[in-house]
Amino acid sequence: MADTYLQVIFWALFAMMGIAGIRVVTTRNVVHAALYLVATLLGAASIYILLYAEFVAWVQVLVYVGAVVVLMLFGLMLTKAPIGSANFDNNQRLIAAVCAGLLFAVTSFIMVEAFEGQEIDLPALRAQTFGVSARPSSRSTCCLLRSFPCCYSPRWSAPS
Repeated sequence: MADTYLQVIFWALFAMMGIAGIRVVTTRNVVHAALYLVATLLGAASIYILLYAEFVAWVQVLVYVGAVVVLMLFGLMLTKAPIGSANFDNNQRLIAAVCAGLLFAVTSFIMVEAFEGQEIDLPALRAQTFGVSARPSSRSTCCLLRSFPCCYSPRWSAPS
């Protein structure tokens, strides 16, 4: 029964990430695109949590959502870039759509051929990818927490 709930949550996250990912590239407002990117990255972090990789999920949130997207938004605000519905359109939409479709078809064909007839065992995939327990994640968390005081220690003194 628990696997059914996990599958329902996975497919809901998959749909949310797919819609947000499509909206990232189709919206005309740059700020809205950044917010859709946040939704996509948070969905990826949620999928890591479903795979019992909490450390990787928090790294995803801190690095991508917390740093990259905020940096992008601050860059937009500080450079006074046109925010809103500016006309950035050109006549290469058809070529871009054809290239994206071809890329999707080729990668889908490669994935289907590589895993032809195999059934994916999620617990085995978790064990292979992230280890059999949460201890590797806990150890790396402790190592990172131990390194934080080193980041703030003075390495050099200002010339007097």
